[in-house]
This record gives sequence, C-alpha cells and structure tokens, in this order.
Amino acid sequence: MMAITHKCVVFMSLLITILDWSNNNYGGVESARVPAMFVFGDSLVDVGNNNYLSSIARANYFPYGVDFSIGPTGRFSNGKTFVDILGEMLGVPYPSAFADPTTSGARILGGVNYASATGGILDETGQHYGQRYSLSQQVLNFETTLNQLRGMMNGTILTQYLAKSLAVLVFGSNDYINNYLMPSIYSSSYNYSPPEFANLLLNHYARQLVALYSLGLRKFLIAGIGPLGCIPNQRASGQAPPDRCVDYVNEILGTFNEGLKLIVDQMNTRPGTISAYGNTYAAVGDILNNPNTYGFSVVDRGCCGIGRNRGQITCLPFAIPCSNRNVYVFWDAFHPTQAVNAILAQRAFTGSPRDCYPINVQQMTLIY
Repeated sequence: MMAITHKCVVFMSLLITILDWSNNNYGGVESARVPAMFVFGDSLVDVGNNNYLSSIARANYFPYGVDFSIGPTGRFSNGKTFVDILGEMLGVPYPSAFADPTTSGARILGGVNYASATGGILDETGQHYGQRYSLSQQVLNFETTLNQLRGMMNGTILTQYLAKSLAVLVFGSNDYINNYLMPSIYSSSYNYSPPEFANLLLNHYARQLVALYSLGLRKFLIAGIGPLGCIPNQRASGQAPPDRCVDYVNEILGTFNEGLKLIVDQMNTRPGTISAYGNTYAAVGDILNNPNTYGFSVVDRGCCGIGRNRGQITCLPFAIPCSNRNVYVFWDAFHPTQAVNAILAQRAFTGSPRDCYPINVQQMTLIY
C-alpha cells in the first residue's frame, strides 16, 4: 500500500510540473522564453558529464568553479559557462548533466545538457583522453531523454514543447585541437587538407542536425569555432612568438565557420526551423583586439595553468589561480573566463546579424 501511495505522489508531482509548464506556455502567467534548453557540445559547455565517464578530462576540482555558487561541478571555467548565462537570460534552470543519475523525471523538463569535454564532431576525436560523448553519441543520448519525455506528456504537447525549446550546439574545437593539430596521434592532417577536413566535419555535423530535426527540435543556436590560434595552449606551442597568435591555426578555421553558416541557411529551409549561427570567431576576436573596451588587460595567458603563457599544462587540482580573474580573457589553457562567457551570451541573445546570423536568440524566442 505504501509503495502504491509513493508512486501516486511521484506521478502527481510530475503532473503538476507538466501542468505548470503548460499553463505558463499556453496563456498562463508569464514565464520562461522557452520551455527547455537542450545543450550539445564540448568542454566549453560541459556541466559535469565527464565526471561520470572514465576520462582524464575533468574539471570537478578546485580551482575550477572558484566563482561558481556551488564550487567545482565539472564546468571548465572559474564560474558560469556560456550556456549557463544564456539560460538565465531565457529564464530556464541550468540543464543538468545527462550522465548524472539524478537527471530524470521532473528534472529533465527544463532541458538536459549532453556536452562532454574532448568530445567532437568525429567519433575518434579526443579518444586519447578516454571516454567522452561525441556528437553522434549525444544525439543518441537525446533520444533516451525523448523516450522519458514521451512517458510524461502526450504527443501533441510533446511536439509543441520540442518545437519551442532551444537546442544549443557548440562543436568543432576539439576536432582541431584534439585531432587535426595532433599529427603524432591522429592521421587526419595527413589524409586531408584543411579545406577537405573542414568539409568532412561539416558533412558529419549536417547529418546529425537533420537527425535532431527529425526527432522534433526546431530551434537551433549553432556556435562557430573561436580563434583557436590565440588560446594559451596554442600560444605556448612555440609556433609563434609568445605575444602572437598562431596565424596558421586561425586561418584553417575559415572554411569550417563559413560552411557552418551555410548549414544554418540550409536548415532554415526546413519547415518550422529557426536556426542561427553564433559568430564566436568574430566576437572573441573583437575582445582580443580591443581588450580595454571590455575591461580586460590580460589576453595572452591563462589565469590558471603552468608553463609558457600558462598554457603548457592546464589548471591542476588546488592550484592558486590569479586573483583578478575579471581582467583575464582566458581561464586556463583552453577555456575563457566567466567574464568572456557573459559577453558571448549577451551577443548571442541580443546581438546584430554579425554576432548571431540571421537573427539572435531573443528574436528566435518570439517566433512560434
């Protein structure tokens, strides 16, 4: 009898949550701009999935999270990620990590985060770090979530819920840093010229985007790759003077970013689709070229790290980070600080077509 009562309580709790969502999105009280946010990507937006995988690419220790309300969580930042801040602007809770055993039931209604550090568009990318969720695996993980959602709302409500939800995708950096630019481990740079490799990535990416569309998602924010040649890890490689970016690395990204913009145009020809390209390269480039405008004074090294440009070895457990984190562009060898993430989120949310093409996220949420 007690077991039956417990099940009834759980069912009623889920039902109330669903009704609250339905009321808030069908003429009820004003609430979130989207019912949910589903996040796919790499360490730039990982919120702890790799904590549950057999991977050496983790950020679940101090000083990661030194400026986050609950400390280290698996976020590769001193504080909030780009999607954390974007979610706050959208009025949705932080989507919890898919791999977290507690990510089920009512917790998935506001969305789920599938992002995984070292994960890439190609399945083999980042394999030298151990387990990770590649793009294709993250799409499969979304299907698992979808099966749970089907048990929580009827078909019509689910269709509308997915169509109004926002999917954020942040991929590509690892396919260069942890694949193409590591010829001692991966053969891709021997087998493909930079344009050929970019097209390989784009073809894989486009197929998975179509798969997500076929599963019911309709609103996509697809982020381009930033100027990887300027991150401390690449500056520390010795391929350029310590005070200069590695121009070759930045140059080979052009084909990919331009192709991603074309994919957005192609996606927008599909019925009901509203896609946008986040011009990360231009946004970060503007910050690096005009740091004083944004309040930054340190652009060439990490706040936490070891070696040249504090980028040869990334932030180790219990290392002492810089104290003036708000003036640093980079937190560690690979990732931006919370201060930069806030700028990127704002540009995606309210920026011009140069920042977010062809429309920004705020405009996307007004279209049904």
